[in-house]
Amino acid sequence: MKVSDLRVALFSGNYNYVRDGANQALNRLVDYLLRQGAQVRVYSPTTDTPAFEPAGELVSLPSVPIPGRGEYQFSTGLGERIKTNLAEFDPHIVHLSSPDVSGHRALTWAREREKPVLASVHTRFETYPRYYGFGFIEPIFVALLRRFYQRCDAIVAPSPSMIAELREQGMHRDIGTWSRGVDRSIFTPAQRDLAWRRDLGIGDDEMAVGFLGRLVLEKGIDIFAETMVELRNRGVAHQVLVIGEGPAKAFFAEKVPEAKFVGFQKGSDLGRAVASMDVLLNPSVTETFGNVTLEAMACGVPVVAADATGASSLVDDGETGYLVPPREIAAYADRLTAYSEDPALRRSHGEAGARRADAFDWDTINAAVARTYLRLIEQRGDAAAASG
Repeated sequence: MKVSDLRVALFSGNYNYVRDGANQALNRLVDYLLRQGAQVRVYSPTTDTPAFEPAGELVSLPSVPIPGRGEYQFSTGLGERIKTNLAEFDPHIVHLSSPDVSGHRALTWAREREKPVLASVHTRFETYPRYYGFGFIEPIFVALLRRFYQRCDAIVAPSPSMIAELREQGMHRDIGTWSRGVDRSIFTPAQRDLAWRRDLGIGDDEMAVGFLGRLVLEKGIDIFAETMVELRNRGVAHQVLVIGEGPAKAFFAEKVPEAKFVGFQKGSDLGRAVASMDVLLNPSVTETFGNVTLEAMACGVPVVAADATGASSLVDDGETGYLVPPREIAAYADRLTAYSEDPALRRSHGEAGARRADAFDWDTINAAVARTYLRLIEQRGDAAAASG
């Protein structure tokens, strides 16, 4: 079988109604597969106000809003309509990108029909409860995820550090790499715009510490805010540039009143905003890869990040930025202070990051997923022939 012969059923908890790194990676994968001649049908909850036009054919799953987080939908299963649609499509492989209710039901559907299943890991769901006062249930989340992933034929994760974490948790034996790419037509040092900064009240010689991402607690905005307080207490001159929107914006604004909030940005406007930072502070530990880290590096911006799965495979400590123990406020402040005192060091680390980002080409990365599909289909066929 060739890639052009494939029929892929992709299940997503959120394919295009919120713009985030996971959704954009899935859409880029589907776009790549379609350009190779494959057929792809995407099953996901939908809304009347999607964040962007989806790649491929999108089939709406039954869903309800998540309480307290109305921007997200929670799938409630498949139902006969979706099962009939799946049977008509008759996919060669099922790709699950979220361990939600529909993901579990689709996995059962595939198992009953002896179709191979690939799961992709996009975020560290097991860490979310700790940000909402329920950290004690994290082991239960890990056990549930383990049960889900072990029923799949294989899983893919975006970084060596995340693969190591998954192996340590006993999630699966067959774990491959599906990395992430970056659009160098958008994210480039050439997008830096001093006039845009000046309009925000950021001087040419002032260090702008940036935050990039959804404004939600699980992105570590509490750590970011505490670090800014520490910088103020030390008398370290800096500005704060926040790119993104989200339900925790009011919390962020209260904790970091000096911040310049530029809201949600996309396309060249996003590239300009990122390139106009002087350093990205990314304290999140919930990412499996860290798309924002790679985007900043591509713009020539050094990164100070939590030494966790989202950044540890991207940031070369002391060369393209710094890795810091996740919740050590003083350590984050130390690294930012060093950058404030030595602009040449910032430039050197930023230039090294831009060179490192050159290796992340989307088509090369997505071709690896297609090869994994073909391998699992072949293995399933071999197993069926052997048992027959």
